[in-house]
Amino acid sequence: MVDFSRARDRMIASQLSRRGINDPDVLDAMRNVPREAFVDPGFEEFAYEDSALAIGHGQTISQPYIVALMIERAGPEPGDIVLEIGTGSGYAAAVLSRIAGHVCTIERHPGLAKAARNRFADLGYDNIDVRIGDGTAGWPEAGPFDAILVAAGGPNVPHALKEQLDLGGRLIIPVGSAEEQRLMQITRVNATTFEEQDLGGVRFVPLVSEQGRAADQQGAKGRPPAMSLSELIAAAAEPLPDFDDPAFGRLFDRFADRRLVLLGEASHGTSEFYRARAAITRRLIEAHGFTIVAVEADWPDAAAVDRYVRQRQAARPRTAFERFPTWMWRNREVVEFVEWLRAYNQQKAEADRAGFHGLDIYNMRGSIAAVLDYLDRTDPEAAAVARERYGRLTPWQNEPSTYGRAALSKGFRDCEQAVVSQCQELLEQQLRAGLAAGDELMDAAQNARLVASAERYYRIMYYAGPESWNMRDTHMFGTLEHLLTARGPSAKAVVWAHNSHIGDARHTDMGMARDEVNIGQLCRERFPGETALIGFGTHGGKVAAASDWGGDMEVKPIRASLEGSYERLCHDSQVRHFLLEFSRDPALRRRLLEPKLERFIGVIYRPETERLSHYAYASLPRQFDAFVWFDETTPVTPLGADHVGEGIPETFPFGL
Repeated sequence: MVDFSRARDRMIASQLSRRGINDPDVLDAMRNVPREAFVDPGFEEFAYEDSALAIGHGQTISQPYIVALMIERAGPEPGDIVLEIGTGSGYAAAVLSRIAGHVCTIERHPGLAKAARNRFADLGYDNIDVRIGDGTAGWPEAGPFDAILVAAGGPNVPHALKEQLDLGGRLIIPVGSAEEQRLMQITRVNATTFEEQDLGGVRFVPLVSEQGRAADQQGAKGRPPAMSLSELIAAAAEPLPDFDDPAFGRLFDRFADRRLVLLGEASHGTSEFYRARAAITRRLIEAHGFTIVAVEADWPDAAAVDRYVRQRQAARPRTAFERFPTWMWRNREVVEFVEWLRAYNQQKAEADRAGFHGLDIYNMRGSIAAVLDYLDRTDPEAAAVARERYGRLTPWQNEPSTYGRAALSKGFRDCEQAVVSQCQELLEQQLRAGLAAGDELMDAAQNARLVASAERYYRIMYYAGPESWNMRDTHMFGTLEHLLTARGPSAKAVVWAHNSHIGDARHTDMGMARDEVNIGQLCRERFPGETALIGFGTHGGKVAAASDWGGDMEVKPIRASLEGSYERLCHDSQVRHFLLEFSRDPALRRRLLEPKLERFIGVIYRPETERLSHYAYASLPRQFDAFVWFDETTPVTPLGADHVGEGIPETFPFGL
């Protein structure tokens, strides 16, 4: 079972204190109220995730940080009378009731109001009154209130709520359109004077009131409508030509003066992302002297491709990228780029040839496969736990350790040493194969680095904990530095990796809530002014992905992007594919700064739990320098015996 007490402590430390919530009364109340009691049955394990959760009737239980922020800024004290608009699950009212003397809360959905009352009764919270009705009218007979909190957004602040504030009282309310809202703090100074303070961007469900809606529509007459974020994106977007058009690559010449150009992807199975990266990379190699292509792939497997493209070995490698997920690098899109790179290098002296290198030096996928192979034979129950955990090992997953941790069996722990030894043996076999192929000094040095810390990595990887992410990305960055050093002070590199690796982690949930780092952040810190981070995104179409770790590749429809996400804003721009460079439009960049949802799909795609499994908060203009958009995308074409067509030579590394 989930240890909810431990989960609450972790929430306080990582989601609240780290983000600046420091009022001891608020932290104590959040620590004492069992959030798991306020979510729908079956969702208790998600209660302490850093996100809002659906509770029915189109409503949500707010993100813990937002609840804490609103309560802290409202400043309730013992003995105060507080009004809350939008009871929802009752969680925020419950937290308020642990601080204030009495809480009045209004909910327009009878079903939600009844459920909240029952929860309060079950928990013994007897200082909360619930009313069903129109929250914009307030609760005048119960006022005046020392604080009012509104958990729904509208275009204006309802006059009735301001009038029900006591002197010195604070009203916390989201104000703005459905697309963009600001959290406002309204403080009553005297009978007619109110002070306002902007607390930042938020997104809440609509504040519904027939009278309020009519007044809003009346007040809007005669005012020119402001441009929406999607309209601003459309105005700033630079449409992309076809991949084969030389103009496509030339659009990215603006980044050619950087030493590092990192190209992302929103999924590991989307053809357009691979083809775009190939077109950009061809241009950077041909016209701007880039000589390193470093990809999110295992070092030994990529080394086989490197020997092929740099004319160092003609024989076909037999073991390149044969483990799950094979389609990530064994696909037609990569074939075409590798063949181009081999042809380009034929015209160059050996020292000037562009190389193809893997950054994932620890063979993560090979080690996971070894774990599963061993456990399948020795402890099927432990294997089931491991398979589930590895399937959710992503930094955008909301607290992946909540899955399966409680199910770790004694057999799982007992298998640790045997599995670690098996992983090391697998690694040694790969490295010996590389030596037999005549690897150069750079390869030997890199492999020595791998061996030196492999045991620690494999132990971390075995338990699938968050530490493995930081260790993995730190070593991938170290590999990149190693490549740059080996090629000399003027060397320039293009990196292909997932958005979660190349977008600056400091400006996503990864860094803000979980202290995770990634290659993009480390590159910016080590090479300031010499790094370009370019993210990629899509709204819909199809993707190549599996349902579980080690499962078969499937072609899955991509669900339409969620309302409120960066992807939906791009989709609503109605520009089908474009480049958006944030520095070219400072006004748009400012409007996009407040964190919003961003979608991440890895080798596993679970659309049935998409919000929790594939979305996290990020500040897109801080995360990336530019963003490449394809509104509808198609899956990569996997390469196997049935997929190798005419024109692909027998010596191609991925041929079977």
